[in-house]
Amino acid sequence: MSFVSKLRDAWARSDSLLCVGLDPDPAKLPRCVRDRPDAILEFCRAIVDATADLVCAFKPQIAYFAAQRAEAQLEALIAHIRARHPGVPVILDAKRGDIGSTAEQYAREAFERYRADAVTVNPYMGFDSIEPYLGDPSHGVILLCRTSNPGGSDLQALRVGDADAGAPAGERLYERVARLAAGPWNRTGQLGLVVGATFPAELARVRALAPRLPLLVPGIGAQGGDVDATVAAGANDEGGMIVNSSRAILYASAGEDYASAAGQAARTTRDALRDALRRHRRPV
Repeated sequence: MSFVSKLRDAWARSDSLLCVGLDPDPAKLPRCVRDRPDAILEFCRAIVDATADLVCAFKPQIAYFAAQRAEAQLEALIAHIRARHPGVPVILDAKRGDIGSTAEQYAREAFERYRADAVTVNPYMGFDSIEPYLGDPSHGVILLCRTSNPGGSDLQALRVGDADAGAPAGERLYERVARLAAGPWNRTGQLGLVVGATFPAELARVRALAPRLPLLVPGIGAQGGDVDATVAAGANDEGGMIVNSSRAILYASAGEDYASAAGQAARTTRDALRDALRRHRRPV
């Protein structure tokens, strides 16, 4: 099954656009798990089990595991998701970007070592740095497009239109990425885009340029993105969005009830996204 098909099934089954980001910060872990040798795995596994019926995807951020020498715990976590919650896609948030031969190794890391369903990739070295991730049609590749951080404007909003290259005059860099991802780069139907909830006007522009691509949307919750504006800008008829929330769900409680508190926070966010989708769903 392709990543996009698995994602569509997850949208339909869960009636949810919510993705829980798994960014385990040791300094924020509850005391009841903090001193365990497998604290990161124990914490994330409990969060996963408390939220799996409320989400369309999980998104572990590789840096939070690698910085703690916890790559084996990340492998075990993804294995747990695949065994206990096999219908929930796993997106490895790695933001890799390098020349083709190195990209081949990053692809092996994401899809063979960690067994992720999809991986985030930086597209700014061009298509030949993306192509190695596309060898297996069951995998998804989600390209950075218009990111949620303020500094994303430094480059992504630059005007790069080149009439000689067939691009509209005055086109911005993030628009070029969206147009390529929705067109000639998506020859195998495996691509999606990262677009931040903190820029709803740009999100709407990306959706116009890429009406059928799944959009991974960080920036709600702790980053302040507005749920209604986000869904209004980015939804299509099948949902079309993977709306990520990390800290607001992971650290909903610092006590022994951390998993149940995360489940409640996820339910509240899922319901808000569901209600907004019912108001703003539009045809592809």
